[in-house]
Amino acid sequence: MAIAVPAPALLRSRAKRMSALPKDRALIVNWLGVSLLLLVTVIAVAVPLLAPHDPLVPVGMPLQAPGKNGFLLGTDSVGRDILSRVLFGIRSSWFAALVVVGVGLLIGGLVGLIAGATGGWLDATLMRITDGFLSLPAPVLAIAVVAALGPGFVHTLIAVSIVWWPFYARLVRGEVARLAARPHVEAARLAGVGPVRVATRHLLPGAVPNALVAASLDLGTLILTLAALSFLGLGQSAPAPELGADAARNLSYFLQQWWVPVMPGLGVLVLAVIGNVAGDSLRNLMKTS
Repeated sequence: MAIAVPAPALLRSRAKRMSALPKDRALIVNWLGVSLLLLVTVIAVAVPLLAPHDPLVPVGMPLQAPGKNGFLLGTDSVGRDILSRVLFGIRSSWFAALVVVGVGLLIGGLVGLIAGATGGWLDATLMRITDGFLSLPAPVLAIAVVAALGPGFVHTLIAVSIVWWPFYARLVRGEVARLAARPHVEAARLAGVGPVRVATRHLLPGAVPNALVAASLDLGTLILTLAALSFLGLGQSAPAPELGADAARNLSYFLQQWWVPVMPGLGVLVLAVIGNVAGDSLRNLMKTS
């Protein structure tokens, strides 16, 4: 009885499909990672609808354990629902990180674009200013700014934005300077295209993808930075729900009622992990595109 031997073309087709499977799986995983950004944003917007109780109002007996009397994460020292406070704290931290990233991209992107597109003395001046900010320890500078302005949510955002934009300025300037030497940019200049149009139409679009990837990778670090400032008492004043501040105010309960300080800390951890995973996924997608 003759044995059927697969044709070479069929073998090549099977091998091609098998080699494509890992790439397809990686693509799906990366898109799922990026979709976490949208998911967390939607949840943050819907927190007033998702939270079971008002985070500022006592709704039960103080220091009830998780799962007792319908409180999924328990209650704090004055009887407020910890789940509600964690959800509102996640909302505050996530939007704060997005605001800082947006402000950093706007200011740093503008500085980097001007420096890389113009060159010369203006480029040198802007980069020396940027280097001056980068030479200072960012957390210490942020603490100093908040201490000078006074504790508060807006002041914290201002302080962190001040220390965050130089990273994007350096990145955008490098990309713009690299693109400025490309033939199509030189051709546009020789054709009489103005410097503003060259910068916005030929240089900026090429720098945007790397800037967005860097911004997404910064989300996890930003969340930890904002939580650390609020942990030190430089965020919103009590009784506002804030993850770092709630963990700091309730550290004395750690040995006996551990859930009171631990649950806000877990909220910070979840947000930071999601930010890092989404940033890595976006970077991988940009590499493969």
